[in-house]
Amino acid sequence: MARKDRTADAAGEKAREKWMARFQVRLAMQPGVDRAVVLQAVKEVTTHCADTGESPQTAYGDPDAHAVRTAERLVPTDVAERAKRHDAPVDRLGSALKRARDITGL
Repeated sequence: MARKDRTADAAGEKAREKWMARFQVRLAMQPGVDRAVVLQAVKEVTTHCADTGESPQTAYGDPDAHAVRTAERLVPTDVAERAKRHDAPVDRLGSALKRARDITGL
């Protein structure tokens, strides 16, 4: 019986780690998100889950969707808009390079 509990605990911990890793990556990709925002969001999720005993999946759902919601809540709109404008030329260049790779077969 104890072995089964350890296996379930290990699986739950693995799922939690996977959820948190995906959440952090997706959050960091949102416009205007910096290290402080990621740390604050991780602390919020970790604290909530420790206090309630819920898994992040149960408490917040999909990590990608929660990352978007969190960025909208924690990043001021003007900062996010400025980051989007700043990243637009880089995104266009990346898109052009991808099309060139697709055409040339590289």
